[in-house]
Amino acid sequence: MGDPDNGAGGTWKELTAGPESAGQRLDHWLAGAFNGEFSRSRIQTLIRTGAVRVRGKAVVEPKRKLSGGERIEMEVPEAQPAEPKGENIPLDILYEDAELIVINKPPGLVVHPAAGNWTGTLVNALIHHCGDSLSGIGGVRRPGIVHRLDKDTSGVLVVAKTDRAHMGLSEAFADHGRSGDLERGYLALVWNIPSRLSGTVEAHLGRAADRVRRAVVPEGREDARHAVTHYKVLERFGEGRVDVAQAALLECRLETGRTHQIRVHMAHIGHSLIGDRDYGQAFRTKAKRLPEPLRSTVEHFPRQALHAWLLGFQHPTTGEQMRFEAPAPADFAGLLESFRGI
Repeated sequence: MGDPDNGAGGTWKELTAGPESAGQRLDHWLAGAFNGEFSRSRIQTLIRTGAVRVRGKAVVEPKRKLSGGERIEMEVPEAQPAEPKGENIPLDILYEDAELIVINKPPGLVVHPAAGNWTGTLVNALIHHCGDSLSGIGGVRRPGIVHRLDKDTSGVLVVAKTDRAHMGLSEAFADHGRSGDLERGYLALVWNIPSRLSGTVEAHLGRAADRVRRAVVPEGREDARHAVTHYKVLERFGEGRVDVAQAALLECRLETGRTHQIRVHMAHIGHSLIGDRDYGQAFRTKAKRLPEPLRSTVEHFPRQALHAWLLGFQHPTTGEQMRFEAPAPADFAGLLESFRGI
């Protein structure tokens, strides 16, 4: 699950497509406008990630035809620094051997370097801890990374230390556990109590207009990605009361692993995660309907209440089935206890 590609960041450049551009594809025109500074494939990627606006609106289709006279804005990525360096950042290591390492990631730790977070990431910590043993398949900025968790999502994450392990784990995650070898469980504290004790959300996800967020989109859209989340109600809070906002603790199991999948799917069915400022539009209204001191606790909770408590997979070289659990961190556990007091 991940976390999220939050875009490269950069400076917005404004251009005007003259009348002679009518009928040209957007990606072709931009490649010429920047005089080869960016390859066409790079420009296509920028378009698909929402870094291009036509007449003030984000466009995600590189082949979009221009009509001539449009105002076009493109976010030109900042120059990327040199490859990340090792940093002595403490790691909560659940397991380690010559092939892989399993980490209990704390909330607030970015997985790999990106705009705004070139240092202080999990990758920096891993480089310091593992030295040159990390798999290079993920590239210099993502060595060993085969899956991710959002910055503010805590929990179990596996990293490959060899190319052999990287390929094996990547295949398992790409298969989304259809073979039965991959198991991913999350705890999610959500607003409202689901009407059913268990259920499945199956809805395609794609880019939202602001690049960072995801949204439920039609299946036929170019960037639509199939996504399936299974959930089960573990605890209910405020049930039967009309004077307080209701909430529930869910266990979510992933059948696919899209960016922000649980957060978007839960919001889609009316159960946005507590603390989620991106997808919990009713956050402040709901919090106001809680008694003190719970209301203050919720309003000051700094992240989405989501924790990857379980990760199971087949060891990519030994074939052994492995299973790792991580208890909820103190902030999540404290919030949960506060709701139990309703």
